[in-house]
Order: sequence, then structure tokens, then C-alpha cells
Amino acid sequence: MGILLALGPATISRLVSPQPSPSEARRPPGFRVSGRLILDAKGNPFVIRGVNHLHVWHPHQTRAFADIRNAGANAVRVALGSGQRWGPSPATEVADVIRRCKHHHLVCVLQVHDTTGYGEQEGAASLDQAVAYWRSLYPVLTGEEAYVIVNIGNEPHGTRNARNWVQDTIRAVRALRQSGFRHALMVDAPDWGQDRQRIMRDNARRILRADPDRNVIFSVHMYGAYNTATAVQAYIRWFVERDLPLVIGEFGWMHTDGDPNEDAIMAYADQYRIGYLGWSWSGNHESMAYLDMVLMFDPNRLTPWGERLINGPNGLRSSPYSAEASVYRP
Repeated sequence: MGILLALGPATISRLVSPQPSPSEARRPPGFRVSGRLILDAKGNPFVIRGVNHLHVWHPHQTRAFADIRNAGANAVRVALGSGQRWGPSPATEVADVIRRCKHHHLVCVLQVHDTTGYGEQEGAASLDQAVAYWRSLYPVLTGEEAYVIVNIGNEPHGTRNARNWVQDTIRAVRALRQSGFRHALMVDAPDWGQDRQRIMRDNARRILRADPDRNVIFSVHMYGAYNTATAVQAYIRWFVERDLPLVIGEFGWMHTDGDPNEDAIMAYADQYRIGYLGWSWSGNHESMAYLDMVLMFDPNRLTPWGERLINGPNGLRSSPYSAEASVYRP
């Protein structure tokens, strides 16, 4: 007892109190992956059913968060700018986005859009530059792990340099962890998100093991490369059979590179309990206006694509997996 008294109360507390195991110490405080499942902060499975919102180009369209929730979504993927091509989206604005997501019981998937097509798109940001932007947001993101998923960079490599995706992604994941980020991290595939060369697929386990938290979600974007039910199912099943977490971070009903099979995408997402986020609510450039779900951000003016995604089979309102995350329930 005399030795304990000499040590002081703080040291005594550390000695006599049970200490967490290394695995418990690294347990993420918010969303986390368990095999191929995504669990929320209460430990309950969560399947993303949502849409993309073009916030960086339409920062004043804040009513969209309520409208997206009313359409049946349980999550929204929000485009931010890191300053290389768009933005930068200021920290105060990002904090307001998170507040609105939480108010409307939406899981907030934040993504840096400037990385799109790095290596092929002139001026695109590298994942290192995206990491620098995320670090600038750390004060408004820390403590929000139960409501926010950090999607490091949108479609961060084109096709010509897609092989660099592996090391660039590992470096970005480790850099964020070293900076103190404990959020679930979402990584987009190369090949403009479509993983045509299967680089993300074939290296997914390597990426996951490189993360000290083992908390990485893999995101594929399904456009022209997924124009048949066979292609859609084969890609999803590969992850399911290997117990790896996959979401469809973007998809549409048509595209400039081909005609994606949206019926198969949504049906197999339900069958295999895979998350999806349709592209996108409203405000696309006129060359891609066919991907708007509502016209001029008016929820009463559904487009055919919006009607399909929201009200159609396996859509936001009919999918059995559109329930809100349990962190929003008592």
C-alpha cells in the first residue's frame, strides 16, 4: 500500500482499473465493418439506401437534405471541393451539412470530388491532396463518427494510371489514421470508379489489412461497364463470397459510356444486402441532366430516373433496407 501511495492517484487508477485489450482500444467509435456488413455505432447492421447530392456546386440548396429524407433515403453522399478544381468547401459549411444530415436522420457520406479521374483529368487532385483537405476538417469531423463516413476521394484514378491506386489508397488510409481519424473510410475504385480492370476487387483485402482499424468500405460506381445483370451480379458476389464490405457509391439509369442495368443493380443490392447511392438528386450539368432525379431541386417534379429510384421496385421507398440507422432511434 505504501508503494501505491507513493505512486499517486492517477497512476494507481491506471494500475487497478481494467485496461482495454489492443483490439478494444482500436475499436472504431462509429460505423465499422464486420466481415461484409456495415454496423452502426450501436452495433446494428446498416444498409445504405440513398442518393448523391451535388453540394459543392449548389451549396445554397440546403432544403435538399429534407427532401432526400422524405424520398425514403437513409443516407446521402455529399460532394465537397478540396480546392484543386472546386471549392474548397469551408469547414463551417461542412459542419452545417453534418448538422442537417443529423437533423433529418441521414447518414452523411462526405466525399472529395476534386480527385475525379486523377492522372487523366487535367487539374484533378491527388489522394494526398484530398488527405490534406480532410485534415483541415478534422475539428468539425471528430466526434461525428457515429453519423459520418469519410469517402476519401471520388473516382480517384482514371484508367491509364489505375495501377497506382493501390499504393495511393494505402498511403491515404494510413495518413488519415495517423492524423487521428477514427471514422469508417470509404474508398472509390479506379477506372473512373468502375473498376474495369478489377484492381480494387483484387486488392481489397490488402487495403483492408493496411488499415489499423480494419474499417474500410469499398465503393464501386456502376455505369456502362455494368450493362448486364451478369456483370452486376458477378461483381457483387465476388465481395459477398469473400466477406468484404461493398457499396454501390454511384449508379444511374443511362450514361454516356453505356446503358447500366439499374434494375439488376437495385435487385441484387437488395438480394445481397449491399448499399447503394443513386446519382444524383438534382443540379447536374446540362450534358448530364438526364441523371437528375428531380427538376430544379423541386421534389414535386420527379424525372423518370427519380421515379424509378424512389418509387420503383427495390427503390428507396420499397426496399426492405431503407430503415434509418439505429443511432437515430431511442
